[in-house]
Amino acid sequence: MMKKVFECLMEKQEIKQTLEFIHQDENQTLKEQIQLTEIPAPPFKEQERAVQFQEMLIQYGLEHVHIDEEGNVFGIRKGAGNGPKLVISAHLDTVFPEGTDTTVSEKEGKYFAPGIGDDTRGLAEVLSLVRALTQSNVDTVGDIIIGGTVGEEGAGDLRGIKAYFDKNNADGYISIDGPNMDVITYLGTGSYRYTITYTGPGGHSFADFGNPSATHALGRAIAEISNIETTSDPKTTFSVGPITGGSSVNAISETASMQVDLRSNSKIELDRLDEKFQEVVKEACEAENRRWDSNALTLDIHRFGNRPPAKQSEDLPIVSALQEAIAAVGESPVLAGPSSTDANYPMSLGIPSITSGTGGQAGGAHTLQEWYNPKDGYLAVQKNFLLILGLVGIKDEIQPILTIRS
Repeated sequence: MMKKVFECLMEKQEIKQTLEFIHQDENQTLKEQIQLTEIPAPPFKEQERAVQFQEMLIQYGLEHVHIDEEGNVFGIRKGAGNGPKLVISAHLDTVFPEGTDTTVSEKEGKYFAPGIGDDTRGLAEVLSLVRALTQSNVDTVGDIIIGGTVGEEGAGDLRGIKAYFDKNNADGYISIDGPNMDVITYLGTGSYRYTITYTGPGGHSFADFGNPSATHALGRAIAEISNIETTSDPKTTFSVGPITGGSSVNAISETASMQVDLRSNSKIELDRLDEKFQEVVKEACEAENRRWDSNALTLDIHRFGNRPPAKQSEDLPIVSALQEAIAAVGESPVLAGPSSTDANYPMSLGIPSITSGTGGQAGGAHTLQEWYNPKDGYLAVQKNFLLILGLVGIKDEIQPILTIRS
């Protein structure tokens, strides 16, 4: 049945014409990708790009386009009624801090700039999809909510997609993200992220010797964290990131801190690792105090990241539909392992969700040398156009693949 839906789509004249429109529209898609790349969108400062993206969505005919309280941009293409609701988005933010030069340069067919791929290409493909849906003049059965989210990267902690789905329901969700158009991500890797801070009285390294040291406690904690045993299946990992502490070579440290990333494909294992991790950092504080017969050293545990792990069956209709859509444009679908994307959150709520890769070729993500090659980039837009129509259906012609959730 799934295959038949996409065969029917490919036989329709207006669909064939729209697929060709998407092909011809690739220059516009690349132009807007460059335009958006050159509008910086550092973590928690996506507003300028959001405003421009909002104007573009309005220009291309999306209705009720607005920026919500969290900073997300969403609009709607209404269906005929009584159909499923599908949400599609790419993320507005990049990993790069304020002040990063995002000017795009071109060399031998490749375009270079921080953020040009992740996920600015996704945003450009969203805009091309809106133009394609308008061009097709197809009446869908279900509603299509289209937009861009904030806070997907790093400390953003999926704040945009969490805010959206904490207030809105849907019958399916597609995140357009990642550099490979034939890759399907349908499993979510979860993570907890912490800032751990030790604080003590400090003092002169000689005159006040005997006071507990914040950096000594931090060192104890890091050493013990490195010895934690985790499972390889489900994959479960830990990493100590940035560390800070101390003020002078001849001073006992008053404060010391570290950021820690805990990850797993299983919530059970993630929680087990989290429990052990918290035991370790608490014991490090107690051990440092015991060493100097003191209780002056204190510990602050601040969790700033909580991305839920999530599982779905590879036989889920939304997964099978994306496989058929990829095959329909002449590519071979690949079911990827778990990853951490905007799809994690709705997936964890039981909403059928996938991450669909972007077109062209990309590399150097999260580095200043990030690049993008637009060769055959339009194929991903064609794929997602077919996927959308299959999921929400066409009035009086094709029944929606998505079912309405209770």
